[in-house]
Amino acid sequence: MTRPEASAEGFVFEVRVQPRARREGVAGFHAGALKIALHAPPVDGAANQALVALLARELGLRKNEVEILSGESSRRKRIRVPQSARAKVEDFLAAARKG
Repeated sequence: MTRPEASAEGFVFEVRVQPRARREGVAGFHAGALKIALHAPPVDGAANQALVALLARELGLRKNEVEILSGESSRRKRIRVPQSARAKVEDFLAAARKG
């Protein structure tokens, strides 16, 4: 997996989104990124909104604290959360690794 990065602006990690999935949630890792399955289609930003909502819920953050830095029109995205959420993200990624 690509290592999460810490910076003054926040904590950054990569996800790979699978839109229009039957089941929604974390689906392990794919090509070094956290794989997340979403019901939402990749139309008009619906999948991006669903991704932000899912990550905020899973990490105990507000939606406006989860930011898509790059990859808005791609399956692979870089996500930034506040530096204060670093421990939550590391625990979340560790739990996803275990399956």
